[in-house]
Amino acid sequence: MKDIHSNILGKGTPFIILHGFLGMGDNWKTLGGRFAEAGYEVHLIDQRNHGRSVNSDDFSYDLMAEDLKKYCDEQKLDQIILLGHSMGGKTAMKFAVNYPDQVSKLLIADIAPKYYAPHHEQILEGLTALQANEDARTSRGDADEFLKQYIQEWGTRQFLLKNLYWKKDKILALRLNLPVLKNAGETIGEALEENERYEGKTLFLRGGKSAYIKDSDFNLIKTHFPESEVITVPDAGHWLHAENPDFFYREVINFL
Repeated sequence: MKDIHSNILGKGTPFIILHGFLGMGDNWKTLGGRFAEAGYEVHLIDQRNHGRSVNSDDFSYDLMAEDLKKYCDEQKLDQIILLGHSMGGKTAMKFAVNYPDQVSKLLIADIAPKYYAPHHEQILEGLTALQANEDARTSRGDADEFLKQYIQEWGTRQFLLKNLYWKKDKILALRLNLPVLKNAGETIGEALEENERYEGKTLFLRGGKSAYIKDSDFNLIKTHFPESEVITVPDAGHWLHAENPDFFYREVINFL
């Protein structure tokens, strides 16, 4: 299926990783390589409107779960291990609920099945301004300097700048469908439906410094994922896999 781009590493049990909002599969390249070395065939997916995958006005978790279903059918993947971070975690939950027989184990990184109010406005404003200003896109350093006006946190800027690629000589462009993603706040924050459940083994990993999964969310998680456990990754915020990769890797391998 040409609509969904992936980078496949290693051989073995199929292990699909879904990135977060405004990210891409390449965000997981380092950890993906480690999982590949451990005997897994790792598929780093770009979800629609992100990375090198299809741009579309249509954007929802049902559609992204359907994209993944088509991808698995095309690649002849069954009994997959599925890991999703943030937005990718919501897609992974939706896929597991819709196609439980295709998922052997589910891993969700720093997102709960609850509703989240839109909260990326400042980031999206910065990216929109960057896209409109060609002079700010002549180098990664210039783009970083420009984004500082909107986004103070260095780590967040570096994550976002991974979206830049050389479109033409000395001009960088963004691999994001910004017009659609700017209006996707409510969609991104959607909760799982009340009756949606996945009965398989599930691991939730949350950042110790992140507020995305609170202790008060544990009961809701259990309602939707009765065979789940929650592990806290110390010294890590929302980008827990990048901020404490060794701990994250160990916990994932232990679970698998």
